[in-house]
Amino acid sequence: MFTLQDLELLLSEDVRRAIDANIDRRPTDIALDGRVPSAAAVATQVKRLQRAAAKLPSYYAVRAVLPPRAYEQSSSEECAARKRLSGGSVLDLTCGLGVDAAALARRFERVVTLERDETLAAVARHNLRLLGVENVEVVCASAEEYVARHNEHFDWCFADPDRRGERGEKLVRLEDCSPNVVEMMPALRRIAERICIKCSPLFDTAEPQRLFGDCSVETVSIGGECKEVNIYIDGEPPVVAAEAVGIGRFEVEASRIGEYRLAEPPEDLSEYGYVVLPDVALQHSRLTCAALSGVAELYSWTGVALAKSRPEGVLGRVFAIGEVLPFEPKRLKKRFKGERMDILRRDFPMSNAEIATRLGVREGGSAQWCFTRIGEKLFAIELKKA
Repeated sequence: MFTLQDLELLLSEDVRRAIDANIDRRPTDIALDGRVPSAAAVATQVKRLQRAAAKLPSYYAVRAVLPPRAYEQSSSEECAARKRLSGGSVLDLTCGLGVDAAALARRFERVVTLERDETLAAVARHNLRLLGVENVEVVCASAEEYVARHNEHFDWCFADPDRRGERGEKLVRLEDCSPNVVEMMPALRRIAERICIKCSPLFDTAEPQRLFGDCSVETVSIGGECKEVNIYIDGEPPVVAAEAVGIGRFEVEASRIGEYRLAEPPEDLSEYGYVVLPDVALQHSRLTCAALSGVAELYSWTGVALAKSRPEGVLGRVFAIGEVLPFEPKRLKKRFKGERMDILRRDFPMSNAEIATRLGVREGGSAQWCFTRIGEKLFAIELKKA
């Protein structure tokens, strides 16, 4: 539990100087150094800042205060910066560490952000001052309280509901999160023209239409890892989108997704020269078939796509096909036993560890093999640089 006393200690001049002076040291060494004032607190904060250097580089640079739970649940600056919101004013229902509020401040003239915890509200104000953000008002209030007593109108309302339960368990359903934006939706629609909701990366992208009617949904990935699912209730024609940050974006009208179908499994794989491993954003948003239509053939929603010529501009990794072998463990074990390989799985009924055991191989090394299902059959496909 991070308290006001913890914050006051971290804001004291000698502790702030100690954090800056020891920022590159190992936290365990700091904790045991009797010359460092409040060594335990300094070591803990340095540890969090070091971990935050990639996720929150601006916060690291100014030596921001990072309470544990708020840091763990915060958006990365990279994700926060790319949301499709802009206008005159925005109400952020869930301030937390203030990462989204700081990003919104660059796109809106005025940001009001709500934080129900008094200590976290004070932390957010402090961090925003360090970042030089001047157009954000941090209000200590719950979303329910603020919306109930204010009639002010905003261009946008943004929410990143708390996805941790009372016992620390992870929550996925929006109805279980806090605030309950599903229950609050009639009130939110009265105070904002458009609404954006950030959801868990595990959130089912088919759910928003059921919950809210016409809305757009996008899945965002970074480095091949799904980071968030965003819902946009903005009056625009509904789309389903997948964005691999730094690589590209694909979207299709929500009403057209049903037009795309899986291909029939081929009898002969020899005519295919390339494999596409679709980006996780495409897979999670069920857009793989639509995105690869015309450039590759997909045989399972979560598997690999095969192409006769090298696809260009797809959201995913493209490899040339080396060997294609039926997954027959006894035969493959004779072939691979003792070798090292980088194991990739797509729609395959075994874990990496089980595959390695069955084939007598060790994970790692430069050889790459994809284990996948095509139709009802299992295959091992050698991946080569395309």
